[in-house]
Amino acid sequence: MKDDEMEQDKHDRLIELERPPVTETAVLVRLILPSDTPDEVEESLAEMKRLAWTAGADVAATIVQRRAKPCPRSLIGRGKLDTVRAACEEHEAGMAIFDCDLTPSQGVNIGDALGVKVVDRTQLILDIFALRAQSNEGKHQVELAQLEYLLPRLRGRGAAMMRQQGGIGVRGPGEQKLEVDRRVVRERIRRFKAEIEETRKRRRIQRKRRTDSGIGTVSLVGYTNAGKSSLLNALTEAGAFVEDKLFATLDTTTRRRTLPSGREVTFTDTVGFIRNLPHSLVAAFRATLEEVNEADVLLMVVDASHPAAAEHLKAVRGVLDEIEVGEKATVLVLNKMDIATPMQAHELERRFGQGVRVSARTGAGIDELLNAIDEKLAPQLCRVQLRIPQHAGGVVARIHDSGNVLRQDYEDNIVVLDAEIDPALRRQVAEYIV
Repeated sequence: MKDDEMEQDKHDRLIELERPPVTETAVLVRLILPSDTPDEVEESLAEMKRLAWTAGADVAATIVQRRAKPCPRSLIGRGKLDTVRAACEEHEAGMAIFDCDLTPSQGVNIGDALGVKVVDRTQLILDIFALRAQSNEGKHQVELAQLEYLLPRLRGRGAAMMRQQGGIGVRGPGEQKLEVDRRVVRERIRRFKAEIEETRKRRRIQRKRRTDSGIGTVSLVGYTNAGKSSLLNALTEAGAFVEDKLFATLDTTTRRRTLPSGREVTFTDTVGFIRNLPHSLVAAFRATLEEVNEADVLLMVVDASHPAAAEHLKAVRGVLDEIEVGEKATVLVLNKMDIATPMQAHELERRFGQGVRVSARTGAGIDELLNAIDEKLAPQLCRVQLRIPQHAGGVVARIHDSGNVLRQDYEDNIVVLDAEIDPALRRQVAEYIV
């Protein structure tokens, strides 16, 4: 076996060892509409299986139905519901996972017909977020999304809402409050929104300090499991948590790095996106996603080796458009080039423009990526000449740290600088500009 094949085999075995313990057996259900292409269906089902895997569920069977339009009452037809119930009985599955979002009434009707727990796509994603949240901020954001999802579904859920049932779909920070009434849920939603608003204010102050100091900001965005945290570690030695599971990162991590030009920037890792990301999550994580809004440059990271990489990029762009940052300066980062083929990278560049090919695992292409970031930031720099008294050494040091000093001379007790600095720093040192 070749060295690269041995390395990949070792990687695959490590992934298998990291699999979470299976807590529930499930049957996966998918409605196929005339507008769905075979590739879309295949990729969506594979992604749902991976989501279930990440949550700790074992998908024992997959059942699909083709219909011209969804059934308003139960999504799929009565006969197909009987098929799903029989599959649940055959595999002793206590849960049916639907590859779509169900209305509150559909969830109740399907649950009554099947006699098992029913989990839709949004509920499964929320469950994974609940498992992943570590900080208080992350837990509160997840619980807000959970409660807003559950509020219209409180009526008729009965025992399914009780904490004693536990398991996938009712886990996480909000687990202890699933049986409470609407009034208490609304009050908790109000309180969490107020807390998140305070977080947004605090983050705005922190960003303003960074901007005033002349430090550039770079945010890493991309589909879940694209390798953003690994890339952050490769760029900054941040030591960010890395795991081969969906949504391994929920809390932002920010680290500094000096670019080849000498300019100092901060890199921020963000929560991964996914197709049809629940709107409740986008809203709940607004404080976190504002790091993306305020960034000078975005690194759009994609797993170039993934068969659905193009669809992942389109999904990421869709979320960026939703939070109104689609026009921001962006560098396309084709990650995992140690296992991707040149043809895969070429096809992505043909469809989405020139990218920087890197491998966060091996470090290949990191220098080229840093130079690309420098180029994106360069248009924001303006060239100035300054005369600074030697007793204002802190100003000179700040220009060296945050700008690009082209020449430095001395005239008596004056430091004469020819430098490129950004607009924010230019405002701070305006009194010394010639």
